[in-house]
Amino acid sequence: MKTAREMGLIGCKRCTRVSAEGTRNCQRCGGKINSRDPKSLQKVIAWWLLGVACYIPGNLYPMLETKTLVGSDSSTIIGGAVELAHHGAWGVAIIILIASAVIPMAKFIIILGLVIGVRRGSQISDGLRQKLYEVVEYIGRWSMIDVFVVAVLSSLVQLQTLVNISPGTASIFFALSVIFTMLSAQNFDSRMIWDNGHMPKPMAPDENDPGPMLAGAEKERSA
Repeated sequence: MKTAREMGLIGCKRCTRVSAEGTRNCQRCGGKINSRDPKSLQKVIAWWLLGVACYIPGNLYPMLETKTLVGSDSSTIIGGAVELAHHGAWGVAIIILIASAVIPMAKFIIILGLVIGVRRGSQISDGLRQKLYEVVEYIGRWSMIDVFVVAVLSSLVQLQTLVNISPGTASIFFALSVIFTMLSAQNFDSRMIWDNGHMPKPMAPDENDPGPMLAGAEKERSA
């Protein structure tokens, strides 16, 4: 099966209209058309590094700061989830852990794996890598759930001198990490996934496997 590039066609990334190769501007939306973005991987890695750099302090610094008449308290994302679990709110704790730890780490790993697959080849089929890229783009927006919770609490719980909840330093870093990761995924040219072949690389034959020898013997007998 041939790709659109092999057939002399090129697609617009803005409106997905297909045009003949060599077309500079899309006839539908007027956007610039490129067969491949030559700087796509450099942009992806740059945004990816910024996302990782912001994700680390986003989990180390306090996400929420609570001030009362008795004193003040602050908790990180993981610490807040553990505290919620201790109070019996297991559902909320699991949602926060998934949104703040599992999803961001999965995005970092998948984006890096896609870049390595384009540069060095991959044992995973092109179709599966395309699905992984679409999953990363879809779930990226849900990583902001922690920031939304902090924003809602900060706006609702303002009882003057009794209780005062304000966002911590980690909220800024975590929000930046989510934004940089989304930009990293958006700058990845998914068309490059299909440039290195369409099937996973074949595994090296096992010297101890008698299968090929038996198949050759059967062919000689039938001849």
